[in-house]
Amino acid sequence: MLAPVFDDAADKVAAEFPVSGQVVMAKVDCDKEGSIATRFHITKYPTLKVFRNGQSTKREYRGQRSAEAFLSFIQKQLADPIREFADLKELKELDDTKRTVIGYFDQKDVPEYNVFRKVATGLKEDCQFVVGFGAASAQMHPQGQPIVVFRADKARSNDQDETFVGNLNAYDELNTWVTEKCVPLVREITFENAEELTEEGLPFLILFHKPDDNESVKKFKYLVTNELLSEKKSVNFLTADGVRFAHPLHHLGKSQSDLPLIAIDSFRHMYLFPDVKDMEVPGKLKSFLQDLYSGKLHREFHYGPEPVTNTPNEIEGGNKKPTTPPESTFKKLAPSKNRYTLLRDEL
Repeated sequence: MLAPVFDDAADKVAAEFPVSGQVVMAKVDCDKEGSIATRFHITKYPTLKVFRNGQSTKREYRGQRSAEAFLSFIQKQLADPIREFADLKELKELDDTKRTVIGYFDQKDVPEYNVFRKVATGLKEDCQFVVGFGAASAQMHPQGQPIVVFRADKARSNDQDETFVGNLNAYDELNTWVTEKCVPLVREITFENAEELTEEGLPFLILFHKPDDNESVKKFKYLVTNELLSEKKSVNFLTADGVRFAHPLHHLGKSQSDLPLIAIDSFRHMYLFPDVKDMEVPGKLKSFLQDLYSGKLHREFHYGPEPVTNTPNEIEGGNKKPTTPPESTFKKLAPSKNRYTLLRDEL
């Protein structure tokens, strides 16, 4: 179904960008080219991957399946990823809800700026990139020594700009540093990125908050960074606007008046952290995660609180009434069979 649309889009893109090699639209038959499918972790058809500078980007194309939408997407990809400022005062007018990377350079035609631009092209969806040249940034760096700094979003507004101390001529070094800053440990889940996040296959530890509650978000990010860093390969740490995501709250038996609150979505069930105030008690959140891994959260939903010392008979016996934990709501935002052939279900 997508093939003729993709071909039509290729014709439109070729007409819009006639320079050879500027944009390439390509198709791969993954039945014939199994090694390519394996290399790029293809788990569903059709998968639409974007390559920049010869490397696959983390995000796939998940937009509308029309020739016009493909063309619009590519136009945006080729737009300048960096905004230039003429005066330092303009930096105070930047969107402070976004993470920002700022470059201070003497001029454009230097190798360091080429590297900076290449990094910005790959990460422009995660950070806003701005740059000043010559007199616009002269007081921010020694002459002949360009500087790149990272500025956090307003949820961490007390943080000072952090300067990159590595080699600005080394793409891998700068790209790694900027990626760590722009793709945070704790991410905001939206309806736009939910499919991408669910496809990573990790349970969600989510702070549901009111839209203007920056303080709870700040505390949650601090606690995750300082206490749960070791868990980052086992769980996705997320924040969610509790007004936009009212449906999961309803499943948990909660409403917007109960915000903020914390829950785990395992993609089978949702589990509520008993008291959000306890997240600041050392070890509480980590223990909550450990109870998920061990199956304790699921058992307690079915059989009630476990004794301090217990045996299987003690858990399953007695007059404890079986209960059912709320079903996952975020699994419904995962890749749909109506849109993809899910290969993992066919293996």
